[in-house]
Amino acid sequence: MVFMNPLLDALQKRLGYQFKDPALVERALTHRSFGAQHNERLEFLGDAVLSLAVSSLLYERFEGSDEGDLTRIRAHLVREDSLHKLALAIGLPEVLRMSEGEARGGGAQRPSILADATEALIGAAFVDGGYPVAHEVVRTLLSEQINTTASESWGKDPKTALQEWLQARRLPVPGYRITATRGQAHAQTFAVECAVPALGLTKSGEGRSRRAAEQDAAKSMLEELMARDTPGSGLRD
Repeated sequence: MVFMNPLLDALQKRLGYQFKDPALVERALTHRSFGAQHNERLEFLGDAVLSLAVSSLLYERFEGSDEGDLTRIRAHLVREDSLHKLALAIGLPEVLRMSEGEARGGGAQRPSILADATEALIGAAFVDGGYPVAHEVVRTLLSEQINTTASESWGKDPKTALQEWLQARRLPVPGYRITATRGQAHAQTFAVECAVPALGLTKSGEGRSRRAAEQDAAKSMLEELMARDTPGSGLRD
């Protein structure tokens, strides 16, 4: 039986779309811990639809940007952290369905679960109304972010910038390893070490995910290398 309540009605208004089949909304908001009719297939579909829709919106918005710039902007918009923030903004924690154990463990606030549910909603919109509907849902969700930014502000992420800096000087790419994991599963903090053995340098970083911690460590390393990259330092071309 499909559950309907004012929170779901409000969610559909925020999406800018009223589903013809409410059961799709229910499935999109159901975590696998709740039962067999969960949202993972819709998430799989929504991931692809989101990438296509964002690519189309960026193609329209940033007419003068090249492929590399558009790829970086898209990566920022569809990454877990961005989707997590979007899920919080549209109130997904209040309407997710999951087991009592998962809920007690903070599942309704877990970035990965919320990001997955956001993609599942987009997948559900695609199934319910086709690509044009899903495209408009994505536009509704992301238009403010896309329209209020300049392509120049979406620079290369620290890991990419560090790798390119080293490769330009014919140095091996850096290595990363987790040095510590703190906190409970739903609110973990990762500590990561970035190493450039060829230069005998290591830097540490922290983040709420391994990727975020690696980016933080790479940023510290890049700042150190750029500070040292002066005439006579041996690091310049």
